[in-house]
Parts: sequence; C-alpha cells; structure tokens
Amino acid sequence: MLIQENTGLLVIDVQGKLAQIVHNSEKLAVNLEKLIMGCQILSIPIIWAEQNPKGLGGTIPQIEKLLREQQPVEKYSFNAFDDEIFKQAVIDSGRKQWLICGIEAHICVYQTAMGLLSNNFEVEIVTDCVSSRSKENMDTALQKLQNKGASLTTIEMCLYELVKDSRREIFKEILTLIK
Repeated sequence: MLIQENTGLLVIDVQGKLAQIVHNSEKLAVNLEKLIMGCQILSIPIIWAEQNPKGLGGTIPQIEKLLREQQPVEKYSFNAFDDEIFKQAVIDSGRKQWLICGIEAHICVYQTAMGLLSNNFEVEIVTDCVSSRSKENMDTALQKLQNKGASLTTIEMCLYELVKDSRREIFKEILTLIK
C-alpha cells in the first residue's frame, strides 16, 4: 500500500510535439493534470524531468503551469535515475515509494522505473498517465515492468490509496478532482 509520507511522484518527459502524438494524447494530458493536482493536494513531492529539452521542446504548457514553482531536471540519459541531479533529488526526498507518469512508456518511463527498482525503491506506474507513440509499445512496457517488480495503478486508485479515509478533509478535494 502507498503511504502518503513515503510517496513521491516522478513526471517524465511530457514534452513538445511528442506529447501530442502519443497514444490517447489528449486524455493523457487531462489525466496528468489530475494526478499532479492530486499529489499537490496531498503534499506529495514531485520531481519533474525533461529529456533533451533543446531537441524535444519543453514540457507541455498545461503541465508546466502546474509545476511552475519548481524547475525540471534536464537530462540526456533515458534512465532519469542515471542523472546525478535527478538521483539526488529522489534520495533527498527521503521517499521510498514512487509513482511514475509520463512518456514514452517503453523508453524513459521504463528505464527510469528500472533504475529505481534496481536501487531498492518501490515503483508504481500510473497506467492512465503513461503513453507511447504506439499502444503496443506502451502495453509491452507495462507488462515488462510488472514482470520486473513494478506495480500498476491508476489515478483514482493511487489517490484514494493515499487518502485512505473519506473522513479526511482533503478527501472532498480529491473527490472533486476525480469526478
């Protein structure tokens, strides 16, 4: 089970034109907004990465505006955990459970998740918040990640798991966000 005080969110490479051509791109953007806002309500730390932003472009505006109080980690390795700044941010957070969202599921999301798993972090892929250019690549990545020890979740599942109790004050905010 996810524990609010032990969980963080990694937002991986939701950038430029690529974010517009992945499978179900419009739904992905809406889902990512909900997940990020939910994690912000829950005070879950968020680490945001961009792959080669000069080449791929910056994070899409609707996501960037939600994360405007922080800076993305610029990276060139497909596995964000190979980047020292990113790795240090994960370690410094003190969190051991990581929700991962972003693109592309079969490249940077996959390799980053594997990097965290190999360093004894718990990883949950938010399946309705990841995508690839092809559904086949996304499905294959999710299957392989699950076989390697990552768990699969959805926005609603992980947020309710983190809230735990409908009597909490933040429950109504999460409920409004999900509906």
